[in-house]
Amino acid sequence: MDLKRLVFTAISTIGLAVFVVPACVEACTRCVYLGPDNTVIVARSMDWAEDPGTNLYVFPRGMKRDGATGANAIKWTSKFGSLICSFYEVGTVDGMNEKGLAANALYLVESDYGKPDGSKPTLTIAAWAQYVLDNYATVDEVVKELRKEPFVIVAPVLPNNRPAHGHLAVSDPTGDSAIFEYVKGKLVIHHGREFQVMTNSPPFDQQLALNTYWETVGGQAMLPGTSRAADRFVRASFYLKAIPQTDDSKRAVASVFSLIRGVSVPLGVNTPGQPNIASTIWRTVYDHKSKICYFDSATQPTVFWVPLGELDFSEGAAVKKLDLVSGKTYGGNASKDFKDAKPFEFLRAR
Repeated sequence: MDLKRLVFTAISTIGLAVFVVPACVEACTRCVYLGPDNTVIVARSMDWAEDPGTNLYVFPRGMKRDGATGANAIKWTSKFGSLICSFYEVGTVDGMNEKGLAANALYLVESDYGKPDGSKPTLTIAAWAQYVLDNYATVDEVVKELRKEPFVIVAPVLPNNRPAHGHLAVSDPTGDSAIFEYVKGKLVIHHGREFQVMTNSPPFDQQLALNTYWETVGGQAMLPGTSRAADRFVRASFYLKAIPQTDDSKRAVASVFSLIRGVSVPLGVNTPGQPNIASTIWRTVYDHKSKICYFDSATQPTVFWVPLGELDFSEGAAVKKLDLVSGKTYGGNASKDFKDAKPFEFLRAR
């Protein structure tokens, strides 16, 4: 498809979204900062029409996993430990493993995973990000293995009775990045350092075309200003080029925070029938170089961080949980505030 036709298709999709897209509730933004001296930082916002009850968990190596889809579920044992953000206590929506690989799952209403035919094992979408964090150390490994399509994703209904449709972004300390989408039953992979931004609808190739259009218009004065996914994509892409290039990790993290907050959606802004407009509930920023997770709540006046190097990922170590749902707030380094806990069960296909 040539660029003009792709741009026209993308604009048409965005323009008609309010009429043809089923109601859902998430609209997130993800971006990767590539700075000097191997400074790589990834940020994401979690935009959702209600608080999804996120807690942070530490999962050690050696955990036996099940795809939570019945008799044909894929099974594996985790090779790497990870720090993750839960979603309704039934899924992993965000996280980083001990090798510095980060995974961010965002909503994509156009997702179509195809129907299982029994020829391959199945995996609940709630464990898609966890499968990646458990098994791979680099983006290149993820791409090579998932391109083989070792499983079929099953998307059960979420606890809030909404469909669990999403696409997945991964990044690593080299600055490599990849985005995985299932469109019309086919896996589509965008792999390369240049794929730094992801939002929601429409599918990623159309987002790129829309961004190309706005780049030709040019200039900060012409940036689209709504909270819709395509507009957030354009603004995040522009801001990534505008924020300071620095190898000072604290300054770089602060700059990335300013970016992700700049494309966040204020509390109370939820538009019925428009899946790409929902309030920001929380934000994460991962410093790949230092392997530090920063967590920024939009519902509590607090920011804290967790250095992965201070967590015990050894096989046989206890699962740990940082309770956020209770409303307790944390400041500074929260690695010592995790408590022993049972792992949550992944959302099962019914």
